[in-house]
Amino acid sequence: MDKFRYYNQILLTTVFTLFFFSTCKEKTKEQKRPNIVFIMSDDHAYQAISAYDDKLIETPNIDRIADKGMLFTNASVTNSICAPSRATILTGKHTHIHGKIDNVFPFDTTNITFPQVLHDNGYQTAMFGKLHFGNNPKGFDEFKILPDQGDYYNPEFITNKGDTTVMGYVTDIITDLTLDWFDNRREEDKPFMLFYLHKAPHREWLPAPRHYKEFTKRTFPEPATLFDDYEGRGTAAREAEMNIGEHMTVSADNKIYPEIAKELGVEEPSEWGFNVFKRKYSRFTPEQKAEWDAVYGPINEEFKKQYPSMNEEDFMRWKYQRYMQDYLGCIAAVDDNVGRILDYLDDNGLSENTIVVYTSDQGFYLGEHGWFDKRFIYDESFKTPLLIKWPKKIKAGTESSVMVQNLDFAQTFLEAAGLEAPTDMQGESLMPLLEGHPEKWAREGVYYHYYEYPGFHMVKRHYGIVTEDFKLAHFYYDIDEWELYDRKKDPREMNNVYNDPAYTEVVRELKEKLKELRVKYKDSKELDQHYMQMYRDRGIIKSDQ
Repeated sequence: MDKFRYYNQILLTTVFTLFFFSTCKEKTKEQKRPNIVFIMSDDHAYQAISAYDDKLIETPNIDRIADKGMLFTNASVTNSICAPSRATILTGKHTHIHGKIDNVFPFDTTNITFPQVLHDNGYQTAMFGKLHFGNNPKGFDEFKILPDQGDYYNPEFITNKGDTTVMGYVTDIITDLTLDWFDNRREEDKPFMLFYLHKAPHREWLPAPRHYKEFTKRTFPEPATLFDDYEGRGTAAREAEMNIGEHMTVSADNKIYPEIAKELGVEEPSEWGFNVFKRKYSRFTPEQKAEWDAVYGPINEEFKKQYPSMNEEDFMRWKYQRYMQDYLGCIAAVDDNVGRILDYLDDNGLSENTIVVYTSDQGFYLGEHGWFDKRFIYDESFKTPLLIKWPKKIKAGTESSVMVQNLDFAQTFLEAAGLEAPTDMQGESLMPLLEGHPEKWAREGVYYHYYEYPGFHMVKRHYGIVTEDFKLAHFYYDIDEWELYDRKKDPREMNNVYNDPAYTEVVRELKEKLKELRVKYKDSKELDQHYMQMYRDRGIIKSDQ
């Protein structure tokens, strides 16, 4: 009997030991799945990140991601406008498939997003900052998001538990909320997926006091194409309404008090700029107003002296400098706060097994071609910053020039987590590039389609294909024009060579590839007509157009 009990004890000990080590092994396996920190700013031009170009600003903290990881020089979007871009990132689908073609049409919530897949497979998920569409993002354990565009000062937030207002500066607050989650609610036994999303540097560019005190004293170099006459392009460029001199508001955008602008007789595109300035200014506390007035008051007084003698060129130059001072001041706060997040990851032993992405929802014009805003397939708006670090996989200080898109994030993250992507996702995983195998990347060109016309800034509808060497675009609906740019010989995209006999074969080949991409991504003339009909139904397009 004693012998029987002895063997029983041996058996139980063996079973327990095997179970213990098996459980530990599973736990270790779970912990090896990478964490993901997805950092996205709004309208952050790649030209305003010093890892790409240091003429305008130094961004040492954002640059840390490139220094320790990979910088993508040909990253782009499928549709250069905020909400559609964000929907594409979440779903891994082109805008004509997920249905969010512009900032007005609702997002189809039956779409499966990659955070949902991660959440359903054991990831803890959180989102802080600006989503820009929908008030209840699916697949997140916790969220605190800005309603619509949000505010720079004393912003409201929509949360799982109700709405709240937080006093202070939005870029700092979003980071405070994120670090609070790290410290108090992150579950250490789970991998995490964190969306850390900045409002900045979206229009109307209100920097924090620490930065406007500095940046309003700076003078910035003008782009070579600030006074572009659009002669080398077509109708779309000439008719767009995003010229700094003509369409940027002196009040909301350049921070001239409405009463002073009206006293001087400054012609504004509409009352919109005056109303926006008043609304934003009214959000300040008395202390914030005093700090603001101490800096922007003298700027207004100086403008009163200078404006009567300004010609159109002088005014354009003045507006450009005011634009850059505030836009870049907003970016300085983003860089400060990205540094806070990176420091936290380093200090808490999380960096090694965390994928950190820095990107924007699209590019932005910083005076190139005389413009601000985005929307076009031209590089400044079509291209977007993309920096990724993941010490376990990515060799530090590497660079990639291949054609990648925001379409690719969903499948990349799912593959990194060891999960199958839904079959209706249309992107390609970046994993071969991240692991140093560019030879396994087969894509030659990317597809682009912009819809919001007629609309704000009046950029015409167009679709196109972009390769490393060329860009072919078709502007349609109220015009029927094609544009071709040689990206290597004409990087500023000043000359449309579509009708140049030297490019006849290039046009033929690209049109064929464009046709193939339209089929591959399930876009078509019928869908173009469908979305135009939706615009007619909304009264944006006249029924006879």
